[in-house]
Amino acid sequence: MRATSKTRLARGTAAFLIGGAILSGCGEEDFANKPRPPVTVDLTGVVQTDKVTVSPSKLGAGPVRITISNQTKQAHTITLEGDTGSQRVGPVEPLGTATLRRTLAPGIYQVKAGTAVATPREIAPAELTIGRERPNSNDKLLLP
Repeated sequence: MRATSKTRLARGTAAFLIGGAILSGCGEEDFANKPRPPVTVDLTGVVQTDKVTVSPSKLGAGPVRITISNQTKQAHTITLEGDTGSQRVGPVEPLGTATLRRTLAPGIYQVKAGTAVATPREIAPAELTIGRERPNSNDKLLLP
């Protein structure tokens, strides 16, 4: 069976359009391929009658999630303070927990526990030392 000139023209036009569509997908990207932020580091902390502790206390800059347990007999507000501002949660009831989520820049931060009622002694804050930024998470698999 012999194709007519109209059929050949239609086939040629279709092939040209398909080829053009495929080639248009190649070439330069039209968006910035920005690196993903570092993986979030989980820190744990505890409020005791005389001090707040957070572990680890030294880490690189980037996103953190601090989960703090109140092991005292009073409710406390938990405050994360540093050069870039502060964040407060609470009150956290006795034996309860609270979570602070923040991206920390390099610097020194304090995690403080406060009460609405005057206490006989002050609770010593925990100190976090944040160094240079952690590597990005581009090479980490199965992250959300």
